[in-house]
Amino acid sequence: MNKPNSIPLLPLLAAFLLGACQSNPLRSTPDFVAPDAQRAWFDGEYDNHEQVARADATLVPRVKFEITPLSKAGWYLWKVRVSGSSDLTATWIMRSLKSVDGSLQLTPYRALTANPALGKDFDVEQWVALDACALRGAASASGLNVRADLASCVTVAPGIGAMAALLPLSIEHDGDALRVRLYADQARGPDARAEARRVRWYAGWAAINGVGPDARAESTDWHMNRELRIGNEGGRAALLWRDGKNSGYSLELERATYRDGNVPVVKLSVIEDASGRTLAYAWANPEATRIGINLGWLQVGLDSAAPAPSR
Repeated sequence: MNKPNSIPLLPLLAAFLLGACQSNPLRSTPDFVAPDAQRAWFDGEYDNHEQVARADATLVPRVKFEITPLSKAGWYLWKVRVSGSSDLTATWIMRSLKSVDGSLQLTPYRALTANPALGKDFDVEQWVALDACALRGAASASGLNVRADLASCVTVAPGIGAMAALLPLSIEHDGDALRVRLYADQARGPDARAEARRVRWYAGWAAINGVGPDARAESTDWHMNRELRIGNEGGRAALLWRDGKNSGYSLELERATYRDGNVPVVKLSVIEDASGRTLAYAWANPEATRIGINLGWLQVGLDSAAPAPSR
């Protein structure tokens, strides 16, 4: 079971503001050449659920990233959310530029307006570049590795406000893995970072008997849940009675690792909401396109599904 996440965010915010001096003017971006075929480096949702589940939840916050390519080539929308005793969210734009020598630069932008246009109406003029916090490094066919200069970034962070806590200082992307060190992670030590993975979605159905776990074989009081949708990085789905009320049971789908980290699986659990107890579970290999469980009084079938459209 997941441990309750109680990491306080306010001390983290205070930690990065202490000692930071005044903001310097933003430097202009050097001349770079855009890649001929700009790829979507990180398109998707990422979550560090297993990292939190395996660690002390008071030390490792739950972090979610939602990353969407924009209509302008080489520009990405980054939504970052950290959950703890209170939640903190930030929205950035990242511009990907490749130099003539093959190195890569990701420049974060912050919004100049409360509700900047996104999607097909994305307007660069509504955002300002945080050049002092640009991340530089290299990219390969499978991912990238970039990092910002902390001494440079610290000069502008106070002028950004509380959201600066969620500025990426380093990003490593390899397949489904996304490892990000945020500004606030400095308070947790030199090696602290979010170890997130791409969320894979499943959709399907569940049939729950109205009698619950004590249902007899002859009971016909079945309540169908026909439009279940759940992500595999700690996603939860409440099971409902036919009148829409909670049945008191939920499904959880998560990536987990057994045998001292040597056997990765995707695990489907049936949770008793009142106690938080796992009543039963089934597991499959992480690449499985189908997973289900049959407990007699509860039957579930899930198939892999496409991600939800970007909001």
